[in-house]
Amino acid sequence: MRRRDFVNLLGGAAAAWPVAARGQQSAGMRRIGVFFAGLDRGDPEVTARVAAFQKALAGLGWIGGGNVRIDYRWGGGDADLRRKYAAELVALGPDVILAVGSPSITPLLQASGTVPIVFVNVVDPVGSGYVASLARPGGNITGFTQFEYRISGKWLELLKEVAPNMLQAAVIRNPETGPGIGQFAVIQALAPLGVELFPVNALSADEIERGITAFARSPSGGLIVAAGGSAVHRELIISLAARYRLPAVYPFRYYTIGGGLISYGPDSVEPTRRAAAYVDRILKGEKPSDLPVQAPTRYELVINLKTAKALGLEVPPTLLARADEVIE
Repeated sequence: MRRRDFVNLLGGAAAAWPVAARGQQSAGMRRIGVFFAGLDRGDPEVTARVAAFQKALAGLGWIGGGNVRIDYRWGGGDADLRRKYAAELVALGPDVILAVGSPSITPLLQASGTVPIVFVNVVDPVGSGYVASLARPGGNITGFTQFEYRISGKWLELLKEVAPNMLQAAVIRNPETGPGIGQFAVIQALAPLGVELFPVNALSADEIERGITAFARSPSGGLIVAAGGSAVHRELIISLAARYRLPAVYPFRYYTIGGGLISYGPDSVEPTRRAAAYVDRILKGEKPSDLPVQAPTRYELVINLKTAKALGLEVPPTLLARADEVIE
């Protein structure tokens, strides 16, 4: 059975996910598609981002089930599902699509070169070929970047700061995307003398488990989890880091909330809230090509002291003083 799921969330209200799309939209009702390519529908991050998006839309006068219909699809990290549901979402005839994460863009562009797309949580949209430039995107796509590649060096710096005796670092990344390759390249370029890097591919749960298990046999190791492709497997990665007592640095707060040691990166929900303004402008007639790509407004450092204690690590006071949030 084909899933035609619809979420109606307003201001954090509980989500409902009907199986079938309900007939034709009312006269005058606009239509928005939302595509979560790298997350499952039951993921708390999906719920948080949908709530933020719906609330921001409502503040702009777009009421789900009233003057706008919102159709949701997700890929759960599965490439075949991404292609299937991207084509399905485009076939519904949306006025604009919100694309969440880098893995969502390519299947959407393959399905349509004309439907306006607003992306969020995407690394290097220019280098990936999604837009011509940040100031003048061109084409049918614009949105909000995740961060610049140089943040990858910060992850290594933080890992070395919390585990000064670390001599080896496994980098969990997606080797099939530009961001996955680019982040590893930056970490490699900035690695201090005496620190050896080992790439671990994040294409499947089995691959991640094999890679971390093999790496953990070596002493004095740590983990760096790059952005893109690993979010759907974050519980596995966090549990493996705990099992093998590996200090690890993650790209987003939700990893640390879930038991990870340290995270440094932008707010993962805020871009979805900001994207509602671009969706509103497109629904009112503006073109994605005229809307500049925007960067994150802030980065946050989060430290989980409970996890540090379990790993037998003493977090330096200077690092704690810089933290935006400390979980005890």
